[in-house]
Amino acid sequence: MGLMDSFKAKLAPAKEKVSGLAQQHGGKIENGLDKAAKMVDEKTKGKYSGKIQTGTGKAKDAMDRLAHKDEPGSPGNSASTGTTGPEGGGTTTPPDAPPPAS
Repeated sequence: MGLMDSFKAKLAPAKEKVSGLAQQHGGKIENGLDKAAKMVDEKTKGKYSGKIQTGTGKAKDAMDRLAHKDEPGSPGNSASTGTTGPEGGGTTTPPDAPPPAS
């Protein structure tokens, strides 16, 4: 067992706990993100609205992934399907698979 495999095995219980918490409290987390974004936008007088919205959206997407809202193989889950990202930038994320044998 390689170092990364050992590391992943030790983190599996924590990952499941975080996933459960994200599922259980997802609405509260998203509400908090929205409130924080609104407050920062007001404090900066709208100067960084676009960046704040982008960051909030990415944080919500990450939370959704933690909560497993995007099931493997669904259109929104590019990391598991090996498709291009949502921005359509042409970058491909390979699916989790062992490297090909030489």
